[in-house]
Amino acid sequence: MTPEPTGPQPHVLLVDDDLQLAELMSMRMTSRGYRVTVEGEGKAALRRLSQERVDAMVLDLRLEDMDGMDVLRAVRQRAPELSVIMLTAHGSIETAVQAMQEGAYGFLTKPFHDHELMQKLTHALERSLLRREVAELRRRMGEDGEPLLLGVSEAISRVREVLARIAPTDATVLLTGESGTGKELAARMLHVLSRRNAERFVAVNCGALPPELLESELFGHVKGAFSGAVREREGLFGAANGGTLFLDEIGEASPSVQVKLLRVLQEQRLTRVGADVEEPVDVRVVAATNRDLSEEVAAKRFRQDLYFRLHVVPIELPPLRERVEDIPLLAQLFLERTANRYGLRPPRLAPATVELLQRYGWPGNVRELIHEMEAAVLLAGADELQPRHVPRLGQALERAPVESTQLPGVPVGTGDLPSLREARDAFERAYLAEAMRRSNGSVSAAARMAGRNRSDFYDLLKRHGLSAADFKATS
Repeated sequence: MTPEPTGPQPHVLLVDDDLQLAELMSMRMTSRGYRVTVEGEGKAALRRLSQERVDAMVLDLRLEDMDGMDVLRAVRQRAPELSVIMLTAHGSIETAVQAMQEGAYGFLTKPFHDHELMQKLTHALERSLLRREVAELRRRMGEDGEPLLLGVSEAISRVREVLARIAPTDATVLLTGESGTGKELAARMLHVLSRRNAERFVAVNCGALPPELLESELFGHVKGAFSGAVREREGLFGAANGGTLFLDEIGEASPSVQVKLLRVLQEQRLTRVGADVEEPVDVRVVAATNRDLSEEVAAKRFRQDLYFRLHVVPIELPPLRERVEDIPLLAQLFLERTANRYGLRPPRLAPATVELLQRYGWPGNVRELIHEMEAAVLLAGADELQPRHVPRLGQALERAPVESTQLPGVPVGTGDLPSLREARDAFERAYLAEAMRRSNGSVSAAARMAGRNRSDFYDLLKRHGLSAADFKATS
């Protein structure tokens, strides 16, 4: 079954001079939750397009006043992000190829099955939304900017909202999450939306350099500070002065680096290696880690005072498996990006491939998805990406078959199946309750078991109406 749209009601412009067929299609789309406007002429459709936002267009190839291909070309000039599905009763391979070359998203020949149209319309709307989101981020970042933190899921939308809220401030931010979830992209988004965006964004991986070299790289050194220091070096803090410094894998920093970093965060002053005097510096620090720094503090591997300075605004980037709604959008974007880089035609995602991508667990998260789509573009050589073009994913799923399991709120075999969001909420609440029971009502202990920050875990309890007092053992 084609999923019904969520969020704001999508607007579909249906252009067909067969008004009886158009009315029938409009009724079907409306029943699926779409707002539909019907126009019988190409010129009227183009006027409508200039007057209000349209999220997808279904366009007949043969119209009384205009050729449908001419309408398509005009749409591509006026609204290049809009996905257009072409309809015709006179289909041929040549016509389909021409329509796709002119920028049509899809092509259906009359008569067609209802589910074919609705499925193609669903994917067309997703593509339009993605393109608009990319265009908006590029507008805010400049034409050459990299699109950041794309997606329509609630999880990634919450992250974007928090980033936009705190970006204008100079608050220190700690980004947490698994490898490949986009922590550096989030840091760049903070910089782009901040008052510092005219200055430099500088990034360094604290785990990629030995301790003695990292200290010199960060804070700079004076001539003769150590063997090989034949000239002065300002360091990355100096290079980022007035801008943003992103410290990736901050949990790998040595104790000596942690001490000097704390001083910079507290006083906005630093001392170069080998120097006797401090220098003022104006840098916003954004740090990231895939470790639980609270556990590192407890194990005496990370300074508690530095942890508190970094933990002013903690933000957790969700793994890709928790934002499956975004996978088709991201996958199509990465396909198009790779195809453009190599001068190839980007393939479309077949429905079976979308299902496969959403079932796979993505341990490498978005970074893994990027690499998989790059390989698929280079190896597929087809207009439509089929499951056979991503064989590694299918093999991984075959090695780990899914067994029927009773989950909270999800009936097995019979009964109405809840929505994925409802099932997730039910599972999350049951998981939180079990963690609290095992920890005897200790939020800190339960958060450690769940691999979450205490404040984040507390927010989850509050969202699900759970109280720590309910799980305290009574004597």
